[in-house]
Amino acid sequence: MALRSLICRKTLGLASSSGFKLQFRGLQTFSLPDLPYDYGALEPAISGEIMQIHHQKHHQTYITNYNKALEQLHHAIEKGDSSAVVKLQSAIKFNGGGHVNHSIFWKSLSPVSEGGGESPHGSLGWAIDEHYGSLDTLIKKMSTEGAALQGSGWVWLGLDKESKKLVVETTVNQDPLVTKGPLVPLLGIDVWEHAYYLQYKNVRPDYLKNIWKVVNWKYAGKVYEKEHS
Repeated sequence: MALRSLICRKTLGLASSSGFKLQFRGLQTFSLPDLPYDYGALEPAISGEIMQIHHQKHHQTYITNYNKALEQLHHAIEKGDSSAVVKLQSAIKFNGGGHVNHSIFWKSLSPVSEGGGESPHGSLGWAIDEHYGSLDTLIKKMSTEGAALQGSGWVWLGLDKESKKLVVETTVNQDPLVTKGPLVPLLGIDVWEHAYYLQYKNVRPDYLKNIWKVVNWKYAGKVYEKEHS
């Protein structure tokens, strides 16, 4: 199945009240993207049961709640209810971020039969060696920071668009990587418990040890080459 592209044509414009409404009507709701592989294709690193629940339940819930908040925002704008508009921002950020992050997460993984876990080559491979010394060092850093993250969140490999350097960052809850600055996500690893608990219980480090067996470095390399040029 092909991964459907994210749907969001226009951003909210706040230059004027009338302009805001016109821009708002141009927004489209999100829909659940298909996975580019079967639910069980990442086993034994990630069980098919986890992948199905994660995709069909958790990701879908973020989409449903985002679309609901967007509709409520529309009504609040039409009524001129500025308090409601402000109140809805947290729901839009959380659920919209959940959709954006998970859409990256699915592409950050790939079955072993399709190259999952294979070391990065080309320009990304060279950049990893330059910035971190080796792939093993980078993986250790991301796993350590992901395991140490308190509560729920994400660990990312990103590209700083200004310095053109690789960065490892964590974000809390469903905050996207862009909340940390001009960073492009190359890989995103979900460290919410729903991503691993059914299989790994509360041992997050084991999950982070095994997930690298199905990380899609080919995807990360393509994004890197596109954004680094």
